[in-house]
Amino acid sequence: MAKRDYYEVLGTRKGASAEELKKAYRQKAKELHPDRNSDNPNAEAQFKEVNEAYDVLKDADKKAAYDRYGHAAFEGGMGGGGQRGGFGGGQGDFGSAFSDVFEDLFGDFMGRGGGGGGRSRAQRGSDLRYNLRVSLEEAFAGVPKSINVPTSVACDACRGTGAEGGSEPTTCPTCSGMGKVRAQQGFFTVERTCPTCSGAGQIVKNPCKSCHGHGRIEKERALSVNIPAGVETGTRIRLAGEGEAGLRGGPTGDLYIFIEVKEHPIFQRDGAHLFCRVPISFGTAALGGEVEVPTIDGGKARVKVPAGSQTGKQMRLRAKGMPALRGGGVGDMLLELAVETPVNLTARQREILREFEELSEDNNPEGRTFFSKVKGFWDGMKG
Repeated sequence: MAKRDYYEVLGTRKGASAEELKKAYRQKAKELHPDRNSDNPNAEAQFKEVNEAYDVLKDADKKAAYDRYGHAAFEGGMGGGGQRGGFGGGQGDFGSAFSDVFEDLFGDFMGRGGGGGGRSRAQRGSDLRYNLRVSLEEAFAGVPKSINVPTSVACDACRGTGAEGGSEPTTCPTCSGMGKVRAQQGFFTVERTCPTCSGAGQIVKNPCKSCHGHGRIEKERALSVNIPAGVETGTRIRLAGEGEAGLRGGPTGDLYIFIEVKEHPIFQRDGAHLFCRVPISFGTAALGGEVEVPTIDGGKARVKVPAGSQTGKQMRLRAKGMPALRGGGVGDMLLELAVETPVNLTARQREILREFEELSEDNNPEGRTFFSKVKGFWDGMKG
């Protein structure tokens, strides 16, 4: 019986990437494994076929030969899938096939390479997160900040070993230092974390009194952080090696600082731009004039208000906004005018305003247009 195309066996297209082939292989291997298909007499043969296909296609050289010559590339003892004594061609022993499947299916989770457990003796410390609130002025200028971070540091008394008096931990007798134990479950051999040493591969017979055998103690550390100009809420700063201490001499984790910029009483921020609502008097809006506004750098700017300005009119001050993070220019500041209605009028002010109102019939074009439309609406309703 002619062999099926290897790509067809895995259910992928020719030219699939290594990641696509691996994903397809795992899915097929799990689906067709004999232990999960006891009612299917062909499961073992199909399972071998899937492994044969992947054994060729996962190897760049074999894959290139197969793509060019097909199954003929491995005939006559040329190696690869059809080589006698190997797994290919359906003639290899099933144990070899299972070894490949176990490695590919579970290697990512159990740790590849026979000595995987040894790596767990020294464990990397956890990464830490610190939320830091800064003012808008600090985000504009960029400033150094001092923070106190509660974290785990290596125990000085035992130098991080967890053993009293600087003595060294001993090899775990249960797993022989591997950190993992194997158990046979039917067809499968399953690796589990060693229950005696919790995967460390070592045990401490005489625990350190300061850290109780953990090799780490809780401590608050003072750190200095440079806040770059232009940061905004959500900006993340990474301090390498400033996280939690590793176990038994393992590398230290990292510290991630998440920035939150506090709301400002005067300015509202949108990216690199700032908005500022500026109230102006009725007289300034009508006659025009100048108004002094603050800038985020602590300075002042004088802005000319055109005569007849209405509420909502916007004016732009170029390059008076926030700097872009890591360069890229400076934003603008947008001013929005708000015409303020006077309150608590004196008798004389009321008299002047009434006189002004009588003389201002032709000075309110928007109002005149609106009420003209309203009159037309009412007339239409009557009709």
